[in-house]
Amino acid sequence: MALTEQKPADLVVRPVAWGLVVGMLNVAAPVAIWWLDLATVHALAITLIAAVYVGFAVADGRPKVIAVETAVVLLFLLIAATAVTGSAWLLVIGYFGHGCKDLWQHRTQFVTGTRWWPPFCAAVDGVVAGSITVLILTGVQFH
Repeated sequence: MALTEQKPADLVVRPVAWGLVVGMLNVAAPVAIWWLDLATVHALAITLIAAVYVGFAVADGRPKVIAVETAVVLLFLLIAATAVTGSAWLLVIGYFGHGCKDLWQHRTQFVTGTRWWPPFCAAVDGVVAGSITVLILTGVQFH
């Protein structure tokens, strides 16, 4: 089915399904990058995830959008950098906060041309925020 023939639900259901899969891979990423602690791996991931919107903003081309998305990335970078040596709850805040930003983006289309990305990314963020919460509550050490 061509993109123009897709049902509106397909523009949300498929990205969310893939987001759940990628979210689980994100949760498992520290196993593959064993030489870094959990907090560092997830801090890097939060920053990478947030930075994708800068690419979308550049493609959008409006200076205001580029400036706002760059400022948002800097906020998530600050949260992530603090989480490297601070509380692991900052990782939950970072992923949860970014998921909320994704939902806002999906609703408003502030950055044009993102169509499937916000629901995909919100699913990734939700899986990781929830998983980190469970890990913290079960006593897993992030540093």
